Amino acid sequence: MTSTRLALTFPGQGAQRPGMGLPWTHTPGWSVVAEVSEAAGRDIETLLLDADTATLRRTDNAQLTTFTLALVAMTELRRQHPLATFPGACAGHSLGEYSALVAAGILDPQDAVRLIMARGDAMRAACERTEGTMAAVLGLDTDRVQQVVDEIHATGGQVWLANLNSPQQTVIAGRTADVERCSQAAQRAGAVKVVALTVDGAFHTPLMAGAVEPFTAALATARFMPGHSAVVANVDARAHRGGPHWAELLRRQLTAPVRWSDTLHTLTAELACDRLMEIGPGRTLTGLAKATVPRVPRDTFSDPRTSLVPTPAV
Repeated sequence: MTSTRLALTFPGQGAQRPGMGLPWTHTPGWSVVAEVSEAAGRDIETLLLDADTATLRRTDNAQLTTFTLALVAMTELRRQHPLATFPGACAGHSLGEYSALVAAGILDPQDAVRLIMARGDAMRAACERTEGTMAAVLGLDTDRVQQVVDEIHATGGQVWLANLNSPQQTVIAGRTADVERCSQAAQRAGAVKVVALTVDGAFHTPLMAGAVEPFTAALATARFMPGHSAVVANVDARAHRGGPHWAELLRRQLTAPVRWSDTLHTLTAELACDRLMEIGPGRTLTGLAKATVPRVPRDTFSDPRTSLVPTPAV
């Protein structure tokens, strides 16, 4: 595997699926599962191998399993390809930002586990207090989706842009009834499709405000190290080196939209990364990269048997 500058990207909640740990059980990287289980005080192996869809959908389970499998994959990738140990830059979508911080040497894995548990608990409690949902709007540019959201706001609705994923994919989130109204309005405005997401709440919106205070307490005890690679933050799509300012960036991430499309442009233009590699379950980020920066080669390391021949640029 050769590249001038490699960018590692990590998926977030929603990438999890039943049995996703099975291909990795006989790899050296699987030892990470025991380490995370000990740090979390949870049986992560059972979740990765035996949990059903309903169990994995629960916010805290989804976050722990997705993060753990990303670390397993990253450990195995580094064993096979040492270049991945010191990437040109990293980024992670929502929860994936914690995997990116570990990969960049900014956050210790045990600190990351503790923060993810606190984050998952705080978000789950916020979801129980305030109902909400999310939906992906496909085939309508972000500015037009924002106009539709503004129209719903003008009538007292509570719905916001939550994930700016690609030029033609934007996730909205808010109160369930308002998300449904916005979905219908987006289709009338020309959206090709609106897909309701199977989630427990309106993540990355002001409806998660109840999670901020308890999570801030956990962030105050975390140590953010200088690291060896920059991480492009979700909230501003800017490259950040390690340091204590990451506590504020992660706090803001709870209630602010994920600027993923801008993140990809920062990685490939500003930071001059000439190859993108998604690490962990699924291929969602690889698809978003194809839609956003089609000229940049990209590939996915989601299975230990993966042949790392990059998808050619368009």
